[in-house]
Amino acid sequence: MSNLKQLIDSNFLEYANYVVKERAIPDIKDGLKPVQRRVLYSMFRMDDGRFNKVANIVGHTMQFHPHGDQSIGDALVGLAQKDYFIDMQGNFGNIITGDGAAAARYIEARLTPLAKEVLFNSDITEFKDSYDRRNQEPVFLPAKIPVLLLLGVEGIAVGMATKILPHNFQEVLQAQIDYLEGKEFSLYPDFIHGGLIDVSGYSDGNGKVRVRAVIEAPTDKKLVIKEIPFGTTTESVIASIEKQSKSGKLKIASINDYTTSEVEIEVNLARGYNSDEAISALYAFSECEQSISVSLLVINDDMPVITTVTDVVKETTDNLVGYLKKELEIRLELLNEKFHARTLAQIFIENRIYQRIEELNNYKMILKAVLEAFIPFSSELIREVTYDDVEKLLQLQIKKISRFDLNKNKKELKDIETEIKLVKKNLGRITGFTIDYIKDILEKYGPAYPRKTKIESLETILAKDAAIENIKLCYDRANGYLGTNLKSEEFIMVSEFSHVLLMFKNGMHKVVRVNEKEFIGKGLQYFDVANRINGNVFSIIYRDKKTNYCYLKRFSEIKYILDKEYRFYPEGCRLEYFTKRTDLHFTCELEPSKKMRNFLVEFDLKEFKVKGLSANGIRMSNKNIIKIKAEKLENGCTSEEVPEETTVITETLPLEIPGESRIENKKKQSKIQPDLFGDDEEK
Repeated sequence: MSNLKQLIDSNFLEYANYVVKERAIPDIKDGLKPVQRRVLYSMFRMDDGRFNKVANIVGHTMQFHPHGDQSIGDALVGLAQKDYFIDMQGNFGNIITGDGAAAARYIEARLTPLAKEVLFNSDITEFKDSYDRRNQEPVFLPAKIPVLLLLGVEGIAVGMATKILPHNFQEVLQAQIDYLEGKEFSLYPDFIHGGLIDVSGYSDGNGKVRVRAVIEAPTDKKLVIKEIPFGTTTESVIASIEKQSKSGKLKIASINDYTTSEVEIEVNLARGYNSDEAISALYAFSECEQSISVSLLVINDDMPVITTVTDVVKETTDNLVGYLKKELEIRLELLNEKFHARTLAQIFIENRIYQRIEELNNYKMILKAVLEAFIPFSSELIREVTYDDVEKLLQLQIKKISRFDLNKNKKELKDIETEIKLVKKNLGRITGFTIDYIKDILEKYGPAYPRKTKIESLETILAKDAAIENIKLCYDRANGYLGTNLKSEEFIMVSEFSHVLLMFKNGMHKVVRVNEKEFIGKGLQYFDVANRINGNVFSIIYRDKKTNYCYLKRFSEIKYILDKEYRFYPEGCRLEYFTKRTDLHFTCELEPSKKMRNFLVEFDLKEFKVKGLSANGIRMSNKNIIKIKAEKLENGCTSEEVPEETTVITETLPLEIPGESRIENKKKQSKIQPDLFGDDEEK
């Protein structure tokens, strides 16, 4: 009995280990289960650019996968429905309606360009024997993007289970870039189904999420379900509604399914049942709302571990850096060998070394003679000449020697040398090279994968679009404090996740998080939620303290890193005017001199182009401006003076020049240059 118990224990542990590592749980390195890896590798081996019958792919995969054709076919269809790595031709079913795929003999598939670009490179892939030792299969694919987070996966093993939700392609790759640049990042699930998601219980890949259908009410008696939650199908949603209707929890007259490429389930309500009540009941009792528990369990270093989305991004990005470095090193080695071979051939032919061996009969003496002949040219070579090099030279045909083009060879050598320098440069900046690589992938393939699931949680920074801005962020101008725990007439409405743009009179600006109370200084010029300023145009007039010239500058886009300070006008200047308005007409009065005929400069603000933040602006005049008057434009004509606004221009000026304000400056002599509006002096 004890022997039987020992046998069962050892066999069960072996079985459990096999199920965990070889069937149910994905590897963190490439994010794939073994059957998925074998399907993709088989398709890569078969790839010729054309579609292959799925039945043929399944048969080829059985060289590596010992568990039958059914599991292979299901894995292939599942990968194809995710729409990343497999192009489909034929009926592959529908993940939204729940319809199954046609038989494998009727449908065809091939790898997508994305798959071929990011999943395969035999030079850097580690291989092992297949189950019958007749073939070699990859231990894991050198995946250059976080496949695990893109596909999502669900698996049940002995004593453990994994459920990883899919994430958005653009956001995952951007997270890789943020990680390499040392920035913080957060990722949240995104589903092909679309729908709504509450991520307040989502803890970096673990915890739970709530997903909801998108329901519209075109009339008070009819509802239309436009998007369904992840984990459901239109068939299961309809079945759940019908079930609850029969139990009396929903008052439904009829349900019609008009789903084609997009979900459209029409729910006709019973008499006396309004749409608001029906929507609440659908979320409460049917599959229109689901709670999903998630656990990010993966194989890492041959051990099952629970990890996080952040760690997956870091691990896969570090692997990517290693893969790209290996590829560059392999490329450099090939280029060096190519350069070496062409240099040897040029020296061999140009210096007629082949003539020295014409009378030699012994092969060893020939090899030795050629090796000795290259000694004077050792400084021109990147490495020592070997016997293998000499044997390749001796295989050169007389026809090739006689037609050898020296100038062409020199040009090719120069091109190779240029590429070698580029590869070495990229090796020296491998992090920057990796960022460029990810941006290139993102630019090529990112537009095909927009976010489909709307985040509605108010408790995550990436849910800022849905978060309610119901917190007052006040600025205490007298004491220089900014925060939510203050009282002041100067405030903006924010959420706890908002990033706030601060622009100061001294020309500095930065973006900060929302705090209860923070000292920022007394010179605040303007503040607002950073993502709210998109589309706004800022116009400023500033004076160069050295030359006394005034400059006009207009800019809109403000890129930033949190808490980092930037300038929006040059150092050594003073801000004279600040506005977000564009419908202004300016009249500037110049300091009079004897030869001046015109003491005014007039212009419309909209006449000037909006430029980048780093631009210095356009000089308004080569004279000292002593007064500025701003009027509102209506239908191209000035109508009224600009009313007082809420931002302070300088410590000595009123609020945003109500009508007109004087700018008192001491006259300063400087070299006169032609100004923007012409020179009005008498010639």
